[in-house]
Amino acid sequence: MRGKLIFVAGMATGYVLGSRAGRERYNQIKRNWLKVWNTDVVQDKVEVVQGFAKARLSEVPGAVFAGVKKVSTAVGGEGTPGQKLDRTIAKTKDAVDDVADRVLPHDDAPSSSTGTPSK
Repeated sequence: MRGKLIFVAGMATGYVLGSRAGRERYNQIKRNWLKVWNTDVVQDKVEVVQGFAKARLSEVPGAVFAGVKKVSTAVGGEGTPGQKLDRTIAKTKDAVDDVADRVLPHDDAPSSSTGTPSK
């Protein structure tokens, strides 16, 4: 419910601000955005991301299937509910790591704990 209220408030704010600024301001913002989008620097990065996505996309279904298999095996095993939960959490973490190992390149590992790629 809270999310819906925030969404409606955001829509109302956008409507009011858009109405006050008018169509000309909207067109100005759009023109400036397109100027930035069409710069060589931005387009170079777009091509890098597209290439990465295309190269890694075929690996995702197999990795996800293997992960689901691990987790479902952990859930269906023997033991108390607490043991099953602990086992499922551990297997889920392993599955996520396996998917990341298959999909993410090892030479482009993050350079810091913030998760930003190395330059």
